[in-house]
Amino acid sequence: MANLVQIVPYDPAWPDEFEAEKRQLEPVLAPWLAGGIHHIGSTSVPGLGAKPVIDILAEVRSLEESRAAIEPLQELSYWWAPYKTELMNWFCKPSPEDRTHHLHLVVPGSPRWREELAFRDALRSTPQTARAYEELKHRLAAEHALDREAYTIAKTEFVEAVLARVL
Repeated sequence: MANLVQIVPYDPAWPDEFEAEKRQLEPVLAPWLAGGIHHIGSTSVPGLGAKPVIDILAEVRSLEESRAAIEPLQELSYWWAPYKTELMNWFCKPSPEDRTHHLHLVVPGSPRWREELAFRDALRSTPQTARAYEELKHRLAAEHALDREAYTIAKTEFVEAVLARVL
């Protein structure tokens, strides 16, 4: 049951896994990059339990132009999904059924870019917010273990409340 929503304890190897992936992504994404490649999501927050999926945000000049990266990213086992295409180009690796990485191609300064980085930074800088988020994720994972989308939607109110404080 590869798509089971499960929260695991923080793994100190996650930052190294991100850095290794970043080194592979940089040359492939170079033609479209407009900035950095960032570790986002719960695996980027030291000490925070998470789904064991490394979330990556790459800053690209344009969503339309960066769609040309779909084929080159397949060489790194990334699968493109037409998910929220007005906000990002979204990929998962190594397959939609067995995900170890999510890649978000976003335009710097866009709402998606601001929100992803602001939420990560809020969790990193405010331990009580990170703990509350982890508790919520455990509860929602139990409630929505078989439905990733419902799990994600159920976190929205919490995420929006944090973003309202920090943006």
